[in-house]
Amino acid sequence: FNGNMSSWVNCLVILMLTKLFDFNLNSVTESSLWRSTDYGTTYQKLNEKVGAKTILSYLYVSPNNKRKIMLLTDPEVESSLLISSDEGATYQKYRLSFYILSLLFHPEQEDWILAYSHDQKLYSSVEFGRRWQLVHERVAPNRFYWSKTGLDKEPGLIHLETIISEGQALYVTCKLQNCTEANKGKPFPGYIDPNSLVVQDEYVFVQVGNCTYLTRRFSKGHCNTPDLHVISTDENRVVAAVQEWNQNDTYNLYVSETGGVFYTLALENVVSSMGHEGNVMIDLYEVAGIKGMFLANKMTDSVVKTYITYNRGRDWRLLQAPTADLRGNSIRCELPYCSLHLHLHVSANPYTSGNIESKDSAPGIIVASGSIGAELTTSNVSMFITSDAGNTWRQIFDEEYSVLYLDQGGALVAIRHTPLPIRHLWMSFDEGREWNKYSFTMSPLFVDGLLGEPGEETLIMTIFGHVSHRSEWQLVKIDFRSIFNRRCTEGDYQTWHLHNRGEPCIMGVKRIYRKLKPIARCVMGKTYSVTMTSAPCDCTEADFECDYGYDRRSDGKCTPAFWFLPSSMSRSCTTGTTFINSTGYRKVVSNNCTAGIIAEYTARRQHCPTQAPKGLHLVTSEGKLTATLGTNVTFLVFLEEGDGARTSIMVDFGDGHALTYSNVSSIENGVKHVYKAVGIYRVTATGENRLGSESVVLYLHVTCQLEYIHLSAPFVAVKSKEVNLTAVLWPSQVGTVTYIWWFGNNTEPIITLEGSVACTFSREGVNTVTVQVSAGNAILQDRKAIAVHEYFRSHLLAFSSNLDDHNPDVAEWRLDVSRVIKNSMVKATGVTPERLLVSVLPGLPTAAEFFLLPDKELTEGKPDKNSELETLDPALNQNLVQFTLRPGVQVTVYAAHLSAAPLVDMSENHSGSAMLMLLSVVVLGLAIFVVYKFKRYSAHDILNPPGQHPS
Repeated sequence: FNGNMSSWVNCLVILMLTKLFDFNLNSVTESSLWRSTDYGTTYQKLNEKVGAKTILSYLYVSPNNKRKIMLLTDPEVESSLLISSDEGATYQKYRLSFYILSLLFHPEQEDWILAYSHDQKLYSSVEFGRRWQLVHERVAPNRFYWSKTGLDKEPGLIHLETIISEGQALYVTCKLQNCTEANKGKPFPGYIDPNSLVVQDEYVFVQVGNCTYLTRRFSKGHCNTPDLHVISTDENRVVAAVQEWNQNDTYNLYVSETGGVFYTLALENVVSSMGHEGNVMIDLYEVAGIKGMFLANKMTDSVVKTYITYNRGRDWRLLQAPTADLRGNSIRCELPYCSLHLHLHVSANPYTSGNIESKDSAPGIIVASGSIGAELTTSNVSMFITSDAGNTWRQIFDEEYSVLYLDQGGALVAIRHTPLPIRHLWMSFDEGREWNKYSFTMSPLFVDGLLGEPGEETLIMTIFGHVSHRSEWQLVKIDFRSIFNRRCTEGDYQTWHLHNRGEPCIMGVKRIYRKLKPIARCVMGKTYSVTMTSAPCDCTEADFECDYGYDRRSDGKCTPAFWFLPSSMSRSCTTGTTFINSTGYRKVVSNNCTAGIIAEYTARRQHCPTQAPKGLHLVTSEGKLTATLGTNVTFLVFLEEGDGARTSIMVDFGDGHALTYSNVSSIENGVKHVYKAVGIYRVTATGENRLGSESVVLYLHVTCQLEYIHLSAPFVAVKSKEVNLTAVLWPSQVGTVTYIWWFGNNTEPIITLEGSVACTFSREGVNTVTVQVSAGNAILQDRKAIAVHEYFRSHLLAFSSNLDDHNPDVAEWRLDVSRVIKNSMVKATGVTPERLLVSVLPGLPTAAEFFLLPDKELTEGKPDKNSELETLDPALNQNLVQFTLRPGVQVTVYAAHLSAAPLVDMSENHSGSAMLMLLSVVVLGLAIFVVYKFKRYSAHDILNPPGQHPS
């Protein structure tokens, strides 16, 4: 087996899923499920319990109830899931109607799960996968989130990003079991960029063009940022990496105040890299166990150096390299020309360690791979450790190792990173000062990963790998409990003072931790917890960072940036209330200093000035400039500056209706309106108070759906004579329409805003005309073939009235009857079929027109028009042209004698009145055509009565 997924369910139970991948078939051909109930000493194969031939793909353990297990089958074989409620001992199988690509468990409700399918659909289950309900279609991958405490009132709310088009998406919220249009929320007004929604803690982030909006109020956080990544949102503060316009592989690090709205620069040119799944990885590492401590790799003069901060990015410094190497030789490395540099990537694989590791249960201990010199390199990589939170470092290995924390950091285990088989590991009981070598197997093993006991108190681990590339999995259980001969007592602990190069006040407090003595060789156990005492410090300038809009000068003072006007901070507040007037400084978030210079540096509260409205915005809730006729359109009005409580808003919808509101807050949910006619409307919003007014205009296109088009064109045209073509729409008024005309084999179309064009054909034969009509999101087309000749004769035909009783007036019926009439005329007159064209016209009473084409065998002159019709006129006037519609229904064809349609010689100027009449008939027939919904009548049905052949 060459694939493995493992999970430690509880202290005793381990589940392991192995898969055999056939590289020739490029697919998994076999899987096995294993279960251990004795810390991994023995394993039982459970294939018979899940189905001997079932191929499993994924193993999940409920994060809220470790007894509940879910297995997914390989969707290429079957789409099912298996559920266990007894730690994987027994399973029930449930069929699925969709393929699951990913699952998202609720952070609190153990049975609530979201499932994302291969066809971009999101499903929900409140029964741990036993039943599923569709939530929403066209959902962006990995852009759906459960409700967040502090952000949402309902625990069953879902945040998701829906795909509208290639470049547009929407942020919507849905109720878990009732995601209907009526219950769907749209917190952000308008479209957002695809794959930009991030919901983290109490913050929501969306990207629109070069601007990022955040929080439920969606204040504009940062603009002109092609790329932004949220690093953390803990303690009500946002840390974000922003790629500026002049950066390629580096990002600038920004930190916000407690509201998450205003940002200041913390560190420039932080290095980034691309992850295995195409995600951007920022070289920033938050050290576990010590609040406010970060490590970052920064690009300086084209080289990468590692920096450390103890106060959330307020101050950064280089790392002091070890004074001696692994063998005790002295290292000459002086700051700032030489320092220690670390690789900061965290492993996405749960069975392998990353380049750096720290634990909440072991504050101050950091293990990482890196190099010593002027810059970070990927060659000559060694392992380093600090036990005093980065003040001093020691080299522990001259190669890369995976390091596992045992007994809450009381001991460390290291296994070499190598493609070669190994059989030894190393242990340290004194924070990496000394290492002891142990054998974990008799035969060398290719190590593929480590599985530790859950929790910080790990004392049992499993090493899995293989003896050879063709062998099955080998599991080695290592129980470290026998190494420790006693439990720790109070005398085994010592106090440790956190400091930054001797400065004890970090983040405004002095912190003292209780840690295990390096010489103690005892078990702390599961009951151990980190103990820390703290005392506040007097505030100094080091406890404050520059506020939004201020830059730090070389002397350490914060002054307004060139682009920032300090008075602008008061513009968005309401008259009669107050605002915070910055001193240029703000205390670092989570800094707990007191007294000192706090009064001098803390922002002061002042009364808001009175001002006229400014920065009025008017948009639709969908962010569109189009609306559908007869539907609700929601207009949103925003005011950037001014007294919103005392500014009235009038919205004129442009169709003779207008509404006035007393203040901006009364229309926070928008203004709804329904348009009853198609057109382009000038919508105006006006904000006014006693100091002035401001207006904004939006041009809204109201359209309706285009259902059908018909190209009205003659069957026959005279060479080099102008022909009128008309596109008839249904419904006739749909809004702004564009017509695209294609003639014959022309590679370039003619584009018009009118539905009619005039054209001429320069060659004889059949010419094709295609018209495409673009209205809103719909594009429909119709095509006609026009026969072009030097000249022809035409005449209108009439029919006995009984034909009207059987005329459904649909295009297919007219086409079939035209062929029947033509055959009847050919039979009665002897005219060759090639010279005769017949077209039944739309509408009632039934009428038709026949066209007599020139005889190709005639080479000189034009025959007399009367002689050409000598054979047709007697037949039509003497009722010789007839056909049987069905038994008992005999239809007679004769020449119509209407002044509007005389005998037409198309070699001369043809009758405009005749064409006008035909166009009117076309319009009437088109309406009837839609009603009949294209019911098909064939010539076979016309000439044979029902019941004599299958329908």
